[in-house]
Amino acid sequence: MKYYLKLNRPMNRKIKRFTFTLLLISLFSVMQVFGQNSGTGNAILESLNTFWASTGFANFAFKNLSMIAVGIIFIILAVKKGWEPLLLVPIGFGMIVGNIPFSTGSGIGIYEEGSVLNILYSGVVKGWYPPLIFLGIGAMTDFSSLISNPKLMLLGAAAQVGIFLTFLGAFAIGFTPQQAGAIGIIGGADGPTAIFLSSKLAPEMIGTIAVTAYSYMALIPLLQPPVMRLLTTKKERVIRMKPPRAVSKTEKIAFPIIGLILTAFISPSALPLLGMLFLGNLLKESTVTERLAETARFALINSITIILGFTVGASTQADRFITWDSLKIFGLGAISFIIATACGVLFAKVMNLFLKEGNKVNPLIGSAGVSAVPAAARVSQEQGLQADKTNHLLMHAMAPNVAGVIGSAVAAGILLSLLT
Repeated sequence: MKYYLKLNRPMNRKIKRFTFTLLLISLFSVMQVFGQNSGTGNAILESLNTFWASTGFANFAFKNLSMIAVGIIFIILAVKKGWEPLLLVPIGFGMIVGNIPFSTGSGIGIYEEGSVLNILYSGVVKGWYPPLIFLGIGAMTDFSSLISNPKLMLLGAAAQVGIFLTFLGAFAIGFTPQQAGAIGIIGGADGPTAIFLSSKLAPEMIGTIAVTAYSYMALIPLLQPPVMRLLTTKKERVIRMKPPRAVSKTEKIAFPIIGLILTAFISPSALPLLGMLFLGNLLKESTVTERLAETARFALINSITIILGFTVGASTQADRFITWDSLKIFGLGAISFIIATACGVLFAKVMNLFLKEGNKVNPLIGSAGVSAVPAAARVSQEQGLQADKTNHLLMHAMAPNVAGVIGSAVAAGILLSLLT
């Protein structure tokens, strides 16, 4: 082999010389063409400079890299931990897309009027994605546990206290009343409701509020358990509740109709959310519109979730997202969420003071009063099983959980009425 290479060295040199000569001729020809068209030999350099200026390398900033890192962390948490993957994967990937550096005026940014991303994002800004999400939620939700034990609706209402306390706190530290109202709704742990309200009250903060709300929804398994254990005793955590009674078909069909009338009369401003929620549930429970219910709970909600999550993530462009106000919103969102969880647990303990032995409520299900369905109910179930491996709380926890969905929409309507 060595002998063969030694014999062919002269031939190899000739090939290299020929290739080098060919490259020089090609480069000269390209320069000549550019020079003839522009009248100057610097045209090729100007074209290269223009190309370089359009690349992500030329427009790079370290704050973009930090947001890309956050997006990657979201995806890792979704894949490795299983924390709300339907939310975190599109949001995390959207964060990466939204923070790829580009030159302004190129017509691709989510905040550039008329761009594809901007058109998709209009469903967030105008607030018409959330009602469609609520339609799908209604078509997926079984209100049987709430119908069979209506007093558990109070736990869903109690958890909404965090919304109003955070509203007061946000206003106290300098946010306008409208901005404070949009920030407070994060405590409901309901991303669509947070988007709907912020699109009406504080559209300039919609991206930050949406990402904060969805982030805390995904972090429920991390944030809620310490609060639940802190506020309950071991004796309370092993309380067994009676199995829910069977609910008739008539009750299931009547519930969305009666529920809409009662809640919408209290909070008409929440009608787009409440109307679509109860319509979706009626489609499911009537059993005569199964095709529509199936579309709502599968094709429709999945499509909207992908677009909503992706565009919300893409809206976190570093130059708009990394601000002191954003950090304040993240902090207030955590406080709001903790207060909402604590209020649900504490109100369950208060209810037990007036309930007879055998009818008492396990305080762990009070934390499910936040409206992250069914994540919050699953956390109640997991904490109950840790205290007693034979005590299943999921069906009981679903009652305050679905009540929380209704409660957060009503709270949003009240704030919207007060602040507009």
